[in-house]
Amino acid sequence: MSYDPRRVFRKLARNNRLANLRLHAACGRLSPAEFVAARNGFFPTICATLNHIYLVDLFYIDALKGGTRGPDIFAHGDPFADMSALQKAQSQLDDDLIAFVDTCTDIDLEADVRVHRAERVQQDRCDDILSHLFQHQTHHRGQVHAMLSGSSVKPPQLDEFIVDDDARVRKTELDALGWAERDLMFPEAKAYD
Repeated sequence: MSYDPRRVFRKLARNNRLANLRLHAACGRLSPAEFVAARNGFFPTICATLNHIYLVDLFYIDALKGGTRGPDIFAHGDPFADMSALQKAQSQLDDDLIAFVDTCTDIDLEADVRVHRAERVQQDRCDDILSHLFQHQTHHRGQVHAMLSGSSVKPPQLDEFIVDDDARVRKTELDALGWAERDLMFPEAKAYD
């Protein structure tokens, strides 16, 4: 089998969904006070960090789909004050990202994406924007993971979703989403055939 970037991005989109599911389940066990408690991190709270992940995902997914919302997405600060609402919104966004990636062809991945910034329009390849987005998500999930270390909730393992050998430890999340191993390891999509 030759290298297929579409398969890589499909796996990364699913990894993102599974890692968020596990991390959000842990954060859902925090008390409301712990969720907004001041902590050491790039953002001062778990709530603020998870909201940042959501907003940046929304920003880039909008751009990837040809949208022009740009910085308006960040205009109102943190949209979610409680974990359950944030988890629901992030789950929908994660599913939207999976759907987007599943329809990408090789030509789509090479195409330019226009990212509307405050005073300019950035232009980068779709595959580069996706790579940046997945890196951003991982970076900030790691910060939430570290913040959980100072809470009453044990930080969950977040790196068990890519390789075949981790099948037994991701079963709970796959079952929660109604996914089978084949959905993660060899995701099929309309454009993939």
